[in-house]
Formats: sequence, structure tokens, C-alpha cells
Amino acid sequence: MQIPLVMTIIGKDRPGIVESVAEKVVKHGGNWLESRMCRLGGEFAGILRIEIPSENEEAFLKSIGEFSKSGLIITTKRDEQQITKLPSVVATLSVVGHDRPGIVYQISSVLARYNVNVEELETECKSAPMSGEPLFTANAHLKIPESCDISELRRELEKIGNDLMVDTSLQMQ
Repeated sequence: MQIPLVMTIIGKDRPGIVESVAEKVVKHGGNWLESRMCRLGGEFAGILRIEIPSENEEAFLKSIGEFSKSGLIITTKRDEQQITKLPSVVATLSVVGHDRPGIVYQISSVLARYNVNVEELETECKSAPMSGEPLFTANAHLKIPESCDISELRRELEKIGNDLMVDTSLQMQ
């Protein structure tokens, strides 16, 4: 039987982190299913989902504990996915505008009120091409419950966009 695990990894960025984790997974008969990893402010940050044979789970967990000696912090949790999933609509949300505190909070508050699940979120702040002022961009992949009034959700997002002076775009897929 395969045991699904979700792992988070954080530590000072250096070459070979992904390779060393992948080696432990393979060495214990595991399979790397999906991951998101990046460098943020000099730190390596990653989340991944793997499967390990149940008879190797304990040895695998013990072996990844060795990474703490090199400064990596790794946490693992069994992936207890719900088998029954509610029907949903997949969408992409884009936000662009001058940077200011509270953008992510305001947008995520609207999404939470409508029970929208943020499946993936990427944000960035960089200099605007002409003015050089900080420009905030966000792209999110969402799952919207079929019971949600999408027109009302759009209106709420547009209202927040106007209040924050950012452009919002909600695209159904």
C-alpha cells in the first residue's frame, strides 16, 4: 500500500536541495507526484506530494530528519484527501496595480466569503516600466463552488479593485 505524504521544505538556498530530497524518495521506493518550489529572499521554499510504500514510511521519515543537520526544516503530513469532492468551476484571477498594504487580504476575504478555494497563488512586486513605482501583480488558480453566484463574485472583486485602485480579471476555464 502506498502512503501519500505532503512535505514542506525551507532553508538557506543552495544547489542540490531538490536532488537530495528526490534521492531519499527514490531510495525508499517512493514516487514524486507534484511540487511547487522557489527561492524567496535567499531561502529555498518548497511543498511537494509524494507516495511511499507503507513498509518504508518510518525509515523514510527518519532519513529526512537528517536534513536538519544542514539547516533544512522539513515537515511531513499524511495526505488525507477527501474522496468526495463538491462540484466546482475552475477560474483564473489576475490582479495588477500599484503596490499597497492589504491587497492580498482584501481579495482573499472576498474569495473566502464565497467559499472559493485558492488552489495556487503567485504574487510579485516589481518596478513599473515607465514610472518605476512598485507594481503589484497576482495570479491565482481558483475552484469556485457551482453554487456560487459568479456574477456577484465578479462585482465584489471589481468593487475591491476600485477601492484599492487595482485591475482585477476573473476568467472561467
